[in-house]
Amino acid sequence: MLAPRQSVSRKPEEHEPLAPTGGEQAGEVYLTRKAIEMAKKALIKRGTPDASLRLGVRGGGCSGVQYAIEFADKIRARDNQYDFDGLRVIVDPKSLVYLRGSVLDYEIELMQHGFRFKNPNEKSNCGCGESFTV
Repeated sequence: MLAPRQSVSRKPEEHEPLAPTGGEQAGEVYLTRKAIEMAKKALIKRGTPDASLRLGVRGGGCSGVQYAIEFADKIRARDNQYDFDGLRVIVDPKSLVYLRGSVLDYEIELMQHGFRFKNPNEKSNCGCGESFTV
């Protein structure tokens, strides 16, 4: 019998949700310290440390809507902007309807690692955790 998957990361404070700094609306989106750290590292590796992280949703996946995490070099006029300890995060208005209250974390597990959304709006999701229904 296999044991349940356990997180390899040992620092619980790395996975606590943080609200954006500045005057942004609290309660819209949150990131953990680990997600901020890993996003900044990815932007540096890409060679664009001043670019933004775009969070969003798209139609598709096995449950109907899937998460999207991308680098963004340009900000659109209607984008919502958030600052997390120097990391600029942007979310388009349509995606914010689905993501409001969500936490973006970065998890390191025995067999996989990566960004993971914890979304209170999900009614159900697929087994891989990349798509959901509301």
